[in-house]
Amino acid sequence: MPRLLLGPLLRHVDTRSATVWVETAEPCTVSIGNARAHTFTVSGHHYALVAVTGLAPGTSTPYEVALDGETVWPPPGSEFPPSRIRTYPEGGDPAFLMVFGSCRMPETGDPTERKKMGTDALAAYARRMLTEDEIDWPDSLMLLGDQVYADETTKGTQEWIAGRRSLDEAPGIEVADFEEYAHLYHEAWTAPLTRWLMSTVPTSMIFDDHDVRDDWNTSQTWRDEMERTTWWPRRERAALATYWIYQHIGNLSPEDLAADELYAAVLEQGRAGDAADLLDDFADRARQEVNGRKGTRWSYRRDFGNVRLLVIDTRSGRILSGGARSMVSDSEFDWIEEHAEGDFDHLLIGSSLPWLMPHAISHVQSMNEVACRRPGWRGRFAEKLRQTADLEHWPSFRASSDRLSRLVERIADTETSTVCVLSGDVHHVYAARVRFRRAVKAAVWQLVCSPVHNRAPAAMRPLFRLGWWRPFAAVLRWWMLRSPHIDPLPLEWDKVAGPYFGNAVATLRTNGRAAEMIVERADGGTTPTLTPLVTVPLTSKKT
Repeated sequence: MPRLLLGPLLRHVDTRSATVWVETAEPCTVSIGNARAHTFTVSGHHYALVAVTGLAPGTSTPYEVALDGETVWPPPGSEFPPSRIRTYPEGGDPAFLMVFGSCRMPETGDPTERKKMGTDALAAYARRMLTEDEIDWPDSLMLLGDQVYADETTKGTQEWIAGRRSLDEAPGIEVADFEEYAHLYHEAWTAPLTRWLMSTVPTSMIFDDHDVRDDWNTSQTWRDEMERTTWWPRRERAALATYWIYQHIGNLSPEDLAADELYAAVLEQGRAGDAADLLDDFADRARQEVNGRKGTRWSYRRDFGNVRLLVIDTRSGRILSGGARSMVSDSEFDWIEEHAEGDFDHLLIGSSLPWLMPHAISHVQSMNEVACRRPGWRGRFAEKLRQTADLEHWPSFRASSDRLSRLVERIADTETSTVCVLSGDVHHVYAARVRFRRAVKAAVWQLVCSPVHNRAPAAMRPLFRLGWWRPFAAVLRWWMLRSPHIDPLPLEWDKVAGPYFGNAVATLRTNGRAAEMIVERADGGTTPTLTPLVTVPLTSKKT
């Protein structure tokens, strides 16, 4: 009987359909109710994304997974409730709940690593769901980057890698190829609580740097340095190919998948043989800049009734060569602006990297971008500082940041109730309220939750607090604006909550035009629990 290796992961859900992703040990037919899909093969691994259609709006349907007719999920003796597909009602539900966060190291059996990483907030959330009524479960889970850590592997993964190649050869304890990336996803997604959660809550994802490598696409200098190594092209190719399989295709609706030529080609070739060459060619094209654009678009859109989620790729889509420097290409920004328009009450912009940073850090990044353009040793020193201090967020792409600010301001001056940018990456939690130079109708927020399961070095915490200290930021702002190459900021922002440290999850709750964010910290070790930290009203009581 075929075995289920990974999943099921419940991915795209709307009013009448859902997609469920699995990985199996051998080729087979995967069935969920009356829906069926044959696996496709890539590099000897077997996958299926089953489109379950014909569901009724606003219903909850338990489901099982069968391989070649034999039920393999839920596993025999499972202690968890049945996995369920909960469709959204026609016209949307006035109440909507999204859980979000980023930066999740896998659970590990090593006591030292467990102590360092603390309690997994996602596991703590899943444990609480077991005690709740289904009506209180989240409608969506948004994972904002660093689902796997290709450059910071666990001791268990390092031992596994050592069994297949020498750790004395580059890239050492970092992953090198498709097989090692597949191992990372298995390590990240097989913990029982997390596995059940992701089989039950529709999950959206986007990558950040550690999914590929720390500081991925920081600058053209960084890319040139990596391209000179013997191992980087293979590593990035494997990162993008596995990301497409394990994360990206699940972000898409059945209609988008039906229109996707690459998906159709991979299914055709992967069902007859192995689609590894096809995905390798795609990944090579996706890495390249051609005429100021990239070969693929990882950004996507989801709609949940009166809530729109617009997720921006802030890593792979960067334009760094030819004198241009932008977070995404002009053509992709055009796509983002087009899909930011619509009939909704709440616009959620998912960006793994914060749009608005602690003030002092923001000003330093904008100054560093200008300094890196200087000739000679000054520019080289600024570039070294950029890479060492991770000065590569939205403020270090000021032209792109300002364009995003103009977009947010434009949408906020419609009948929309809130515009919230959801981010992670920076290993602390905060909420910042935005003020434009003129009054707008909607409430605008930067909401950051990171990490879900990781730790910020203790030495970094005072620096983050200092970054929010207004007097220090004022000095740096004065210094920044002395430069003729940096325009005045088009907005201001005020920290309303945070910074909070430790493993956490954030919940965005909407009810009609009202919205709030709840932040909870994970505690408890072997019995993970959540401790409330703060509730931030995102709209006024009059909304």
